[in-house]
This record gives sequence, structure tokens and C-alpha cells, in this order.
Amino acid sequence: MDAADDRDGLAQLHAWLESGSQPPMGATLGFALVEVERGKAVFEGRPDRSVYNPLGAVHGGYAATLLDSACGVAVASQLGPDRGHTTLELKISYLRALTENSGTVRAVGRVISLGNRVGFSEATLHDGEGRLCATATSTLLVFDAPPPAPRPANPVEGA
Repeated sequence: MDAADDRDGLAQLHAWLESGSQPPMGATLGFALVEVERGKAVFEGRPDRSVYNPLGAVHGGYAATLLDSACGVAVASQLGPDRGHTTLELKISYLRALTENSGTVRAVGRVISLGNRVGFSEATLHDGEGRLCATATSTLLVFDAPPPAPRPANPVEGA
């Protein structure tokens, strides 16, 4: 989201979704933001062998990234213009292993509480059959986002 944007977080996220944009991490791990409303964010992905650990299952970092994304975007959806956030703490409970046969997994994040400086959110991750695979709680620092720094002129650009 653009720190210089005068729209609130939800409006920025809706515009972002409508443009077809996705976070680079989502492209790397094969997941996407599919739904957002005030205080709620939903990510979906379909894990494959590219995210396996040496033990033959999806690496826990895959689930953690989906859950962290859902928690963070849920908070972002409630922020005003020129406000940002970052994760301070993320606690994950793994309940069921993910594999390439898990189907489309769905992480749903919801805001529990949002103050001027700190937000709390939670998320669940279900597999393609609706089975609960992991849960998370998150504490996020909320702050004023400075306008982006001007890019220095590059004399080589356009040459």
C-alpha cells in the first residue's frame, strides 16, 4: 500500500485487489489475497512440493506466512490514511500437516482489537476439505507512515 495515498486502508486494499496486484511473497509461495473487508482478510494458496521441508511435508513457514499475511492485512483494512503497521509478535499453533494433497488452503484473519499504537489479530488456516490446520495470534505495532522518500535522479536512466 502506498504511504502517500489519502484513502484509508480498506479503500487502498480494494483498489489493489481490483487492479490484480498481489504481494511479491505471494507470487514466490503461490498464494494470493482473495477477499478483504473492514477487519477481515482472506488469503488462499495451493501448496506443492516447492514448499516442502526435508521431512516430506509443507514447511511450517508456508502456513506462518499465510497466517501472518491474513493477520496483518486484516489490521491494515482498519487503518486510516498515512498509517502503517508491522508485526511485533506472531504465535502459531500447528494442528495438521499440509501436503501437496491439501488442496486450496484458506487463511482468514480477523482484528480482535485495534488501538492507536497496537493491534491484535487472529487467523485460522483450513485445508481444501475445511479441516483446521493451524491458528495464529498476532500483535502489531501501528504507526504514522512517513511519505515515501523522493527517488534520486539516475543519470543513466533513459540513456
